[in-house]
Amino acid sequence: MKKNYNLENLAKKEMQDKGLQPEFSAAALEDLKKIQKAAPPTSTTQDLRSLLWCSIDNDDSRDLDQLTFAQKEKDGTTTLWIAIADVDALVPKDSPIDLNAQVNTTSVYTPAKVFPMLPEKLSTDLTSLNENVDRQAIVVKVGMKPDGELVDGTILQGWVRNYAKLTYNAMSAWLAGDDPIPEKVEKLLGLEETLRCQHETAQILKKRRHSLGALTLDSPEVEAKLQGEEIFLKPSKHGFADELIEHFMIAANHVMATHLRDAKIPSLRRVVRIPKNWDRIVEIAFALGDYLPDEPDSKALENFLVRRKGIDPETFPDLSLTVIKLLGRGEYVVEMPGDKPIGHFGLALQEYTHSTAPNRRYPDLISQRQYKALVTNQKNPYSNAEIEALASHCTRQEDAAAHVERHMSKVAAAILLSPKVGAYFKAIITGINENGTWVRIFDPPVEGKLVKSSRNQKVGEQLTVQLTSLDIPKGHINFSAKG
Repeated sequence: MKKNYNLENLAKKEMQDKGLQPEFSAAALEDLKKIQKAAPPTSTTQDLRSLLWCSIDNDDSRDLDQLTFAQKEKDGTTTLWIAIADVDALVPKDSPIDLNAQVNTTSVYTPAKVFPMLPEKLSTDLTSLNENVDRQAIVVKVGMKPDGELVDGTILQGWVRNYAKLTYNAMSAWLAGDDPIPEKVEKLLGLEETLRCQHETAQILKKRRHSLGALTLDSPEVEAKLQGEEIFLKPSKHGFADELIEHFMIAANHVMATHLRDAKIPSLRRVVRIPKNWDRIVEIAFALGDYLPDEPDSKALENFLVRRKGIDPETFPDLSLTVIKLLGRGEYVVEMPGDKPIGHFGLALQEYTHSTAPNRRYPDLISQRQYKALVTNQKNPYSNAEIEALASHCTRQEDAAAHVERHMSKVAAAILLSPKVGAYFKAIITGINENGTWVRIFDPPVEGKLVKSSRNQKVGEQLTVQLTSLDIPKGHINFSAKG
């Protein structure tokens, strides 16, 4: 890596340019000194340490927001349990740490450094559901019928213990039958049984969700990591363990949203609106010899995506990325009592919020506080005007954080490619819009702009390109088509 490019400093500057704060305020750090231990259980906390809880996360994750457990019942149903870190117990509303978290509203992940929403003393320790420690948590309990329908969702305060910190990669390989059982799973009596139950449950939930119109999408995400002075790019994998957590968290978020709706509490919703660019999605399907109706239809789009994945799995991630861009970004809105839900088009859910990652996402902390106030018969901690303003602010800051993360990944990729200017690569066209044509080379998996071509190109077309120029601080990577 070139010494004159400091990725951490570049990330800090990019954050500041986008209205994000890379450092904690002096007031927040002073407030942190007063917090010396994890929150104790309250008089309403139920002791749930008898359940065989575990966490599944990235290999290098230290901020553990969720634990899961599942068990089959005698009547054929399955009970899902999701424990969520009780961050509010140590970070009360309007405290200096809370006000600091409101600035960014999310943790920002860059190749050289993670800029956490909360100080690490909290997010990776005192409010994290770490292995072999007891913690206060918000617990979602929900039943699932054999066909995947969710019933009888309840939410309570629980005292939980993480008996095994597991990772996506190892768990996915085991569940797929590619690797032997992980040592932690083998050693802890009963853990294999509940994990297989959770896996089976997640697959049933997945099947039901997609039958209702949830979209099959597989975007070609690439993780950029800095180890010492070396940059590594690797495609992120989405295996069975990722799906397990994904579907359990969707269930928990749905239960939280419906509880807040039933209580007639104005609350945040995570929505993806009916796409305005549906006509362009229809055009893409037609160009591929397929058909979509003129009006937006998530189930029809899901069927199209499944067909394309079967026909051409190699280019499906790039089709997915194009569809994701055309669907439009997710956003936070406030749903008032009696409002018609906007819903989440991609998940085919009318009631959906964010509530399962309060260590790293501020909207989840808002939902947590609102529900805790509800169950303890306290006044809603947020006024209508306050929560409306926070919804807009969280959307803006999340978009800014995503921009920083994408930009820094491009900067890292440009540094990695800098010795290869003039080299040729196999590539695929990933997008064409008013700003130009975009390609992704296969090795390493990097996207850039096609600045020179002798003919018209089509999305999904494969070609050979030459790396012609780079602007590392801006993250610009330019290619020209061969021939």
